[in-house]
Amino acid sequence: MSEKEPPNNPFEELQKHLQDLLKGANINLSSPTADMGVSSDSVKKPTSATTKKENEADPLDGVRSFHLKPKEIRDYLDRFVIRQDEAKKVLSVAICDHYNHVRRCLDGKDDQESAGEYSKQNILLLGPTGVGKTYLMKNIAKLIGVPFVKADATKFSETGYVGGDVDDLVRDLVKAADGNVELAEYGIIYVDEIDKIASEGVQSRDVSGRGVQINLLKLMEETEVNLFSPTDMMAQMQAMMDMQRGKSPSRRSINTRNILFIVSGAFDKLAENIRSRMIANRIGFGAENVDKDADSSRYLRHAETTDFIKYGFEPEFIGRVPVRVACQALDSDDLAAILNTSEGSILRQYRDDFEGYGIKLDITKAAIHEIATQASREKTGARGLMTILERLFREFKFELPSTAIKELKVSVDTIQDPSAALKDLIEANAHLQREVYAADVARFADSFARRTGFTLEFNNHAIDYLAALARDSGRSVQSICEERFKDYPHGLAIVQRNNGQSTFKISKAAVDNPDRELSRWVVKSFREKEAGETDDTPASQNN
Repeated sequence: MSEKEPPNNPFEELQKHLQDLLKGANINLSSPTADMGVSSDSVKKPTSATTKKENEADPLDGVRSFHLKPKEIRDYLDRFVIRQDEAKKVLSVAICDHYNHVRRCLDGKDDQESAGEYSKQNILLLGPTGVGKTYLMKNIAKLIGVPFVKADATKFSETGYVGGDVDDLVRDLVKAADGNVELAEYGIIYVDEIDKIASEGVQSRDVSGRGVQINLLKLMEETEVNLFSPTDMMAQMQAMMDMQRGKSPSRRSINTRNILFIVSGAFDKLAENIRSRMIANRIGFGAENVDKDADSSRYLRHAETTDFIKYGFEPEFIGRVPVRVACQALDSDDLAAILNTSEGSILRQYRDDFEGYGIKLDITKAAIHEIATQASREKTGARGLMTILERLFREFKFELPSTAIKELKVSVDTIQDPSAALKDLIEANAHLQREVYAADVARFADSFARRTGFTLEFNNHAIDYLAALARDSGRSVQSICEERFKDYPHGLAIVQRNNGQSTFKISKAAVDNPDRELSRWVVKSFREKEAGETDDTPASQNN
C-alpha cells in the first residue's frame, strides 16, 4: 500500500472475512431470509414496533422544553448540596445559557452559521475532594433529563493503547442514553482529576498528559467521534450483523458540538502557587493579610489563566473551559447540615439499611454533631461522613438483625464507644432473644419441609438447646440446623418407605446427636416393616 492510499475500513474488512468464512455453510449474508426460501420482498415489515416507537415519549423532550431560570436551578441544587453558593450560581447561569442555545438550535431559531459561532461554556470546577462537585453536575443532568458520564482523567493516555481513549467518553455517553445517539449529543461529560494530567513547569510537563489535553480539546471544540472503537471488534461485528438482518443502518458517529464538558480537580499545588503569587504581590504590611493557613479554596478563587498555564495546561485547553469556579471546603457545621437536611444524605441510606431488618434508627442532634466533627478530621469532605458512619454502625449492622431489638438510639456515648454501647443494648434485650431463636427454628423447619417434603416439629427443649448452642458459638440457628440435619432427607426417606411416616418430632436428644436418633428411627422402621405392623398413626418417638 502506498502512503497516499487511504487506510482500509476495518468494518468492511471484517464483513469480507465473515462472508468468506460463511461461504462453506451456504449462508447468504446479503439476504437474511434467503436460507429460509423466503423472498425478502415478501417479508412484512413489523408495524407494532413502529407504532410503539411513535407513541413513546420524545427522549429530547427535556431539552426541547428547557425553560428553567438560573435561580430555579440553584434552588433545586440546594436540596441536595450544602453551601457552594458561588458554584451553584455560576453553574446555573452556564447551564441555562448552554441549553437555551441548544433549544433554539432544535427549534430552528438558530441557523447553522450562528450555531457554529456560539462559544460553548465548558466548565472548570476547582476545590477539595468531597465538597459536592460531581454531585452538583449529576443532579443538573437529572433535572434536565440528559445523560451524564463521569471519568477520571488519569485513566486516559495519549494513544489509547495504554489506558483509555478519550473518545470512549463519548461512546459511554451513548450507552448512558440507552443507545440514543441524538440524546447523547446533548449530554454532559464530567472529567475529574484533571489536575493530575498537568505537571508544574514547562520543562517537566508530561508528554502523555499533554496529549490527553489535546485529545480532550478536540472533543470540547467540535468533532465527529466514531461510535465503534477500532479495538472493539464485538461492536463492529454486531453492527454488521444488524445491518445484514435488515435493520436500518445506524449512525456511525456522534458530533460533540452540543455536548457540555465539565472538568474538575483539587488543584492543591495550584492553590499553593496562587498563595505565593499573592504574597509576592503584596508589599509592606499588606503581606500579613494573606493567611498561610487558610484552606486551598480561598486561593483557588483567584486563579488566573496564566496560573493554569504555568501549572502545566496547554493555553488552548484552558481557553476551552472559560467558566471557572472554586468550591468551598466543608467544615463540621456543613457536614452536620448534610446529615440533617440534604435529600442525598448518607444517613438516609443507613436508616433504610436498618429499616430493612425492621429496626428504627434514631440519632440525637448531639450525636449528629459528633459524627460531623469526626468526619471533618478525615479531610475528605462529605465522603468522611460515610467513613465515620460505617465505622460506627459496622458491628450494629452485623449483630442486631439476629436479635429481637427493633430500635437503635444513637447518642454521643454510642459514637465514642460503639462496642460498649452494642454490648449494653444486647444485654438489655436478652430476655426477648428466645422468641428470635424460636422464629429462626421455625424458618428452618419451613425451608426443610419445602425442600424435602418432611415436617420437623421441634419441641421446647430442642429450641432452648439450639438457642444455647447459637449463643455459645456465636453462629446462627440456621447454620447449626443445616449442619446437624444435613443427612436427614436421605434417612427420613428410608423411614417413609418403610412405614409411610412424613412428620417427625425433634427432641433435645435429636439436636444433641442427630445421627444416633436418625439411625434409631431407621432401624425401628425396618423392624416394623418386617413384623408386618400396620398402624395408621405415626411411629412413636422419644421427646
